[in-house]
Amino acid sequence: MTSPSATQDSYLYQNDPIWSRAEKAIARKAFDAALGQELHEVIREAKRMANQIQKSSDLWDLEHYLTQRRKEIDRKYDFRGSRLIDVLGRLLYENRLGEEDLRGLREEKMKLIRAFAQFLRDDAA
Repeated sequence: MTSPSATQDSYLYQNDPIWSRAEKAIARKAFDAALGQELHEVIREAKRMANQIQKSSDLWDLEHYLTQRRKEIDRKYDFRGSRLIDVLGRLLYENRLGEEDLRGLREEKMKLIRAFAQFLRDDAA
């Protein structure tokens, strides 16, 4: 008897889609662009806050903001294949990327990404 890891065509998470090399490249490009845009927003806000520091509590407010945003970004941006549909769906929901940024992904993945974005819209309503 062979273990699942010894079977060449087995996949640990059977319900997770398998990403081709080209699809991973498309997803990585969209992922990196969204991350870069969000980090740019954090930088802009941190500079604005830093320019308004007048007392020590303002400094700690900036530190708190940066810590919170780092935690949010670290939780959101996870490029593992098992999380990628949800991550891209969230970024689509947040308008951090558009469907055109994901052009080239197979339709089965796009349906899953759209469905997760719709789930988030419905949940927010």
